[in-house]
Amino acid sequence: MQAWLCETLEGVGALRWRELPTPEPAAGELRVAIRAASLNFPDLLIVEGKYQAKPALPFVPGAEFAGIVDAVGAGVTTFAVGQPVAVVGTHGGFASHACVDASRVIPLPAGFALEDAAAFAFTYGTSQHALIDRGALRAGETVLVLGAAGGVGSAAVQIAKAAGARVIAAASSAAKCRLCREIGADATIDYSQEDLRQALKTLTDGRGPDIVYDPVGGAFAEPALRSIAWRGRYLVVGFAAGSIPALPWNLALLKGAAIVGVFWGEFVRREPQASAAAIAELAHWYTQGRIKPVIDRRYPLQELPEAFERMASRQALGKLLVVQGN
Repeated sequence: MQAWLCETLEGVGALRWRELPTPEPAAGELRVAIRAASLNFPDLLIVEGKYQAKPALPFVPGAEFAGIVDAVGAGVTTFAVGQPVAVVGTHGGFASHACVDASRVIPLPAGFALEDAAAFAFTYGTSQHALIDRGALRAGETVLVLGAAGGVGSAAVQIAKAAGARVIAAASSAAKCRLCREIGADATIDYSQEDLRQALKTLTDGRGPDIVYDPVGGAFAEPALRSIAWRGRYLVVGFAAGSIPALPWNLALLKGAAIVGVFWGEFVRREPQASAAAIAELAHWYTQGRIKPVIDRRYPLQELPEAFERMASRQALGKLLVVQGN
């Protein structure tokens, strides 16, 4: 098989393209012939040794992918050769094949495109867990999504709309704001040109958003928290800006607000039945046309470094894929 191998924790630039023996699935595993894999922010962190999960070296990065089952190990009875599946874990996806534990594999319903499946569970699972489970979003509430044109951000926009919320999408360019309106945002804020806090006052008549969905961190966290509505929920999803903000906690006191941590990977590990039910609901929404991954660009697998470069530059509108066959 062909794969990108992480042999040292020196970042994307140290990944090496290798020809490796195609693995055989062990008991409880199945082998997936990978058709597409998506890039997620943790993929950058894991090859630098900065992510919570730390696979033993050497390893193949790539936490989310989709393909066709082409072999099953002993004891696997719930999957069959030829079945389309998606996989979410910590690594293994930036390759032509991967052997994975059957518990990590998601069967795909008829009509679920493999490229969409490779860009689905991580972002939509995170956003559903954040907004519906942790944030207790109710129809009619107002949601501010920071970094709204990225992978998790665009998923959050769609899920919030599907749940009946009013969505304000904040992004860093006019093109990104245009995309957010195309996928359902009711209003947008270009925070490269507008003052975030003043724009929120105008758009909410001074009340502020009920929920702030923040996968970015950095400089916009404090003005967003200052703007939150009474009894608002601030969802801490990630720190794509690279810095973890130090917020004045008296703001939570003054607004009666809740600061809510969102760690989807740990939710999947600790509450597998609830996680599986959430993914099943999201897959149903997909088949109904209520949500659909935004794909920015597709790269041949051999061009993974170029895909990482685009993600790191924050140019991407939605998800980036590496695919077989291009």
